[in-house]
Amino acid sequence: MDQDILKAHPYHGKDAVLSTKHGKERAVAPPLMEAVGIRLCVPHNLDTDALGTFTGDIPRVGTVLEVALRKARLGMAATGLPIGLASEGSFGPHPAVGWMPADAETLLFVDDEMGIQVSESILSQTTNFAYETCVDADELDQWLHKVHFPSHGLFVRPNSGLQPNLLFKGLTSRMALREAVKRCAQASADGSAHVETDMRAHMNPTRLQVIAELAQRLGRRLATPCPECGTPGWGLVGVVPGLPCELCGLPTDGVREEIHGCPRCPLRQQRPRSDGKRAAYAGDCKWCNP
Repeated sequence: MDQDILKAHPYHGKDAVLSTKHGKERAVAPPLMEAVGIRLCVPHNLDTDALGTFTGDIPRVGTVLEVALRKARLGMAATGLPIGLASEGSFGPHPAVGWMPADAETLLFVDDEMGIQVSESILSQTTNFAYETCVDADELDQWLHKVHFPSHGLFVRPNSGLQPNLLFKGLTSRMALREAVKRCAQASADGSAHVETDMRAHMNPTRLQVIAELAQRLGRRLATPCPECGTPGWGLVGVVPGLPCELCGLPTDGVREEIHGCPRCPLRQQRPRSDGKRAAYAGDCKWCNP
């Protein structure tokens, strides 16, 4: 963004709080500073794990946006700032390619002064998310290379179920991994340990890259004013299904048009898909591929 335009942006020079205890500011702060000039701070000793953990010892209750909003408001309450951000991620099979893992990330921006909330989401195939069971850590040599250990952390628990007193997080050394696997396998009813990638941001550089890409999207969104009222955050707020099949031309469940809107005023505009796709693959058509 041009420096004169950047300095005129309503968020230039303002402070906002990012609610995280896992180093996400490294990925989020630079893109937002570059896009709109906003400064992020991170409160000390903010227990965002109270809202849920990847290891399952504390369940996440509510939708992704509900949890992200509660998390953002934790930081806002701790600092007294009217602007807050938080992100939430989840990992599992890709919804379209079930054998491939995916990282679903959401980043929420809350501004109580303007009375707006703006969110961006991404579904990325760039992830090392995986898990294995073993009796001995030496069984995992090939798998450890695949998940980028030790630059990416692991967690270990008994395979028979969650035991809070036997949950090892942030493992980044062979010695610590061997000891954790040994103890968890001995405590498990089936004699094996569950070993999984640690998806917390500070333990997972690959996830941090995805969050950085998401922050760039949010930055572009905040840099885009509403064409009606000028409020930052104009962008995608919904979709219209019915993308026609490439073979028969009948509507499918695919997105036909995008709905862009303002986070503050009621202005909405329907637009063609931004990726230029105008027809759905016949394999996704319930008429051609029932």
